[in-house]
Formats: sequence, structure tokens, C-alpha cells
Amino acid sequence: MTDDTDGTQPTFDDGRRHDPRGEPHPDWPVIESTTEYETGWVQAGYDLVEQPDGTQKRYYWAELATAVVVLARTDDQLLFVEQYRPTIRSTQTELPAGIVESGESFTAAAKRELREETGFDPGSLSLLQAVDCTTGLLRHRRGFVFAEDLTPVGQDLDDNEFLTPRSVPVDEAVAVAREQPTNDATVEGVLLADAEGLL
Repeated sequence: MTDDTDGTQPTFDDGRRHDPRGEPHPDWPVIESTTEYETGWVQAGYDLVEQPDGTQKRYYWAELATAVVVLARTDDQLLFVEQYRPTIRSTQTELPAGIVESGESFTAAAKRELREETGFDPGSLSLLQAVDCTTGLLRHRRGFVFAEDLTPVGQDLDDNEFLTPRSVPVDEAVAVAREQPTNDATVEGVLLADAEGLL
């Protein structure tokens, strides 16, 4: 685990963009990069790439905002939130999560999101791991942050957030995370925390 509040982990100039890291591989030169669709939340397009055998192919991508997922433990409970997801027309029990805003580190974003969504302020935050998601299609980075030493301060939801905090006994967290319907961030986060011995 890494505490990134001291600047040892990067902050993001613009949390709504995650540019490809590094230069193209010399055996995979990018001939052209084209954006075909753009909103404030997603950008999509393709890179025309020369493959190692000399052929060319368009590799399509969608670029999403960098995000944080929070595993917040208080005593023998892990905090989840229940919310309806219009995209899949389903209510899910999820870990608190959100967008990393401009200039924030993963832990700074985690502190803000946890307070907004659950009404708890963490005394300690550690970055468990950052991952690239669905790398065959997405340019999207996600950080998993462990929070503890929680103090209740009251929810401060965004205008477009309609969710209910839910506490789950730590020894039931894996089972709850895997109950259908569920999502990748919740399953990944809980299994990661379990593997780290935090549950």
C-alpha cells in the first residue's frame, strides 16, 4: 500500500482525460490518431496502427475519466452504497466511487468521494493499487484506495447522485460484492482488499 497524499503518487492535470502513457512501441507505429466522438465525459476514436507484419489496422478506443474506488472500513463493517444504474436498469450494491478531479491524487479523490457518498471522513488513506481497465477497448485508469479511522460528518451528495449508504459486516463483504447484479469495480476492490488481509 502507498500513501499518495505526500505527492509520491501522481496527481492528474485533468481527471476527465487519461492519455495513453508512453510512446508507441517501435514495432507498432501509430500512423494516425482520430477522435470521432467527444463529450465532457467520454472521448472515442481510433488509432491507425502498423502491425509487426506490415499490415495496418484501426484500433478503436474510448477514453473515460480517471476514477477512484474506496474500500472504507469502520470497526467490523465495510461501507457500500446502493444505487440505481439507469445504463443497465438495475439497482446495485457498490463500493463508493467517483471521478478523480483536476489536480487530485487518488487518495484526495477517495477522501472527497467517501465524504460525499457515505458521510464519513477518513483519518487514514492508502492506495492499494491502480489499474488500467478493459485494455482492449478503454483508456481508463482506476485506483483502489483503503480508508479507515472513519468519523461521521454527514453526506454531501452531488445533484445527480441518488444513493443510500449501507454497512456490511467485513466477514460478509466478499459474498455481498459477488451477489448479482454486481460490477467489476466492486468485485475487484473487495477481492483486492481481502487479498491484502484488510477484511
